[in-house]
Amino acid sequence: MTKPRLTAEQHNEVGGRLAAIRSEMLALQIQLMNAYPRSGRESVPGKRLEQARHLLGEALDELENCLYDEHPHEASLHVYSRGRQ
Repeated sequence: MTKPRLTAEQHNEVGGRLAAIRSEMLALQIQLMNAYPRSGRESVPGKRLEQARHLLGEALDELENCLYDEHPHEASLHVYSRGRQ
């Protein structure tokens, strides 16, 4: 038995939530980079947030591929991609 896929509406909701998380992660990363050195042990948290944002971006790209495969007539770049900031 295959698992149910997200509806187009659910994709839109997930995309909005993940875009908000990505924006908050960027704000926190900037705050850390302005508060701590950019190299050495103290720079690790900011660098890890940058890595996490990169991985989140990759996940968003893959979710966008799923959206286009599952709902080609309802898909839009503004659901997951960089179009949704």
